[in-house]
Amino acid sequence: MTSMIEGTDRLRDILGDDPNIAEKKMFGGVAFMLNGNMLCGYTNKGKLMVRVGKELEAEARKLPGAQDMDFTGKKMGGMLFVDEAALEEDAALQQWIALATRFVGALPAK
Repeated sequence: MTSMIEGTDRLRDILGDDPNIAEKKMFGGVAFMLNGNMLCGYTNKGKLMVRVGKELEAEARKLPGAQDMDFTGKKMGGMLFVDEAALEEDAALQQWIALATRFVGALPAK
């Protein structure tokens, strides 16, 4: 099982030193913000969460590992968890980050 620390370190490695990216404690874990908007992150249970928006959700659900994101028993539209088995290769993690960036990068900065 991926720990929050391991997952967060992988995200840091992929996102690099982009000045538009910031870290913030959210959802019991660490989220990465792009221009002030949540992009992706890991929960304290080691689950990757990605924000793909409702516009890209159908496309994202075609990728291996896509799961509904819910914390209260209610699905959060435009947000997904990704099963860790689908993230063994960095290329898969990069694909999820790229999809989230397509949506979040088009949002107005906060």
